[in-house]
Amino acid sequence: MKPLFIIAATRTPFARAGTSLALLDAVDLGKAAVSALLTRSGIDPHAVDETIIGCVGQPAHAQNIARVIALRAGLPESRPAMTVHRNCASGLEAITTAHAKMCAGQGDVFLVGGTESMSNMPLYFNRGAVEKFTLMGKAKGFAEKLGAAASFRPADFAPLIGLKLGLTDPVVEMNMGETAELLAREFGISREQQDAFAFHSHRKAVAAAAALQKEVSPIYVMGREVTAVLADNGMRADSSLEKLAKLKPMFARQHGTVTAGNSSQITDGAVALLVASEEAVKRHGWQPLGIMTHYAYTGCDPRRMGLGPVRAMDAVLHRAGLKLEDLDFVEINEAFAAQVLAVRQCLNHPSSARRAGLEQPLGELPEAKLNPRGGSIALGHPVGATGARLVLTALDQLRETQSKRALISLCIGGGQGGAAILERV
Repeated sequence: MKPLFIIAATRTPFARAGTSLALLDAVDLGKAAVSALLTRSGIDPHAVDETIIGCVGQPAHAQNIARVIALRAGLPESRPAMTVHRNCASGLEAITTAHAKMCAGQGDVFLVGGTESMSNMPLYFNRGAVEKFTLMGKAKGFAEKLGAAASFRPADFAPLIGLKLGLTDPVVEMNMGETAELLAREFGISREQQDAFAFHSHRKAVAAAAALQKEVSPIYVMGREVTAVLADNGMRADSSLEKLAKLKPMFARQHGTVTAGNSSQITDGAVALLVASEEAVKRHGWQPLGIMTHYAYTGCDPRRMGLGPVRAMDAVLHRAGLKLEDLDFVEINEAFAAQVLAVRQCLNHPSSARRAGLEQPLGELPEAKLNPRGGSIALGHPVGATGARLVLTALDQLRETQSKRALISLCIGGGQGGAAILERV
């Protein structure tokens, strides 16, 4: 496999939904990340062959959001843009799609990333209400319109929550939290274990705050006055096991263990990276941050979608001819504490590995190697952007620690897993 060189990378701050970035939609966030990348790197926009952006909840006013972002950020109109969507791995999909296009000879330099404004996920009307609005729109004259309006009932104005719909699998009719509860029951993962994992995610993120800040470019929000948003706001320095224990389960009324505290945060944010072929790197004289050497996507039972990283990690390590112990560290997206703990169990225990579809376990994943800067429980999970954020975080850690190799992986709603191997040049 030809390596894909990552030349530059940055992201906006990640902010809890409804807080400091709520006034910005996914276009605004993506444009801010791309503009910051071009400004910080000093790269000529005309060098970019195509823009590829991952997004799960595209706003209705910006279909093919990648094109809107590219044009607003100053990319030439002659350069195409496309939006990709693979649920939680959409940001990674943007990067791997660029690699596929590079290998197909359809470009050498790509601007990629992901964006998501979970604050601005829409509310919908139910079907009955839509039909009544349609009749009202077709009505002629005052009397006919009044009659159509009189047909509405209070229930017609009860919204369908877009975020809730989007986080529910239509095939197995389970929301993502329910899939985490299933894994917690099947793998014997206690509430205490989940809360402890979440607590350590916050502790690691707080300890790495200065390093995480280097990933971030500030963003400015226009309200009554201009506000500069400079840093992530999800990590909690005051997190404690006692506080986490007080939170009520969200997805199972009886014997539930998955809470808001041991789940990823609903978050706004965007990530941008510039990637290129080896030929383009030599031609432009760029100094890359690192390379993506291998990647893989695999499928699994949608009811157990949290186990997606297990097969994906197995596939990508097999393709690379590597073992788990060859990795300096591993970034697994923390969709839920129960999900990551189940993945670790499947990597190390023969019976659990078989349940996840492996013939034999891959080996132990030490705590010190897993998400050294914390994960989405502390930093947040803007679903379309997280896959790209993991690549940025992994590359920055390789640089900071002068390590050689990292693996990133995500579970994907709908029953898939994605994984990629990154190396420092």
